[in-house]
Amino acid sequence: APSSELRKWFSHDPNKWDIFIKRYREELEKKPNLKDFIDILRERLENGDVIFLYASRERSFNNAVALKKIIEEIMLDH
Repeated sequence: APSSELRKWFSHDPNKWDIFIKRYREELEKKPNLKDFIDILRERLENGDVIFLYASRERSFNNAVALKKIIEEIMLDH
């Protein structure tokens, strides 16, 4: 999940979406276990779907949608 600071700043404002994605990716890339997480996702995707859950009422601009986008970008980059 993004940091509390980033989530509060974003506040599900569609106008901040692109910057939110960029900042969220920067946060994820600082995590030492990101590569392991990506490897696990790749393995799981070979056997079926992976589901990201979210608690927001906002369907288009939420943490799960952002995480999916970021993970797809990272997988394409590597």
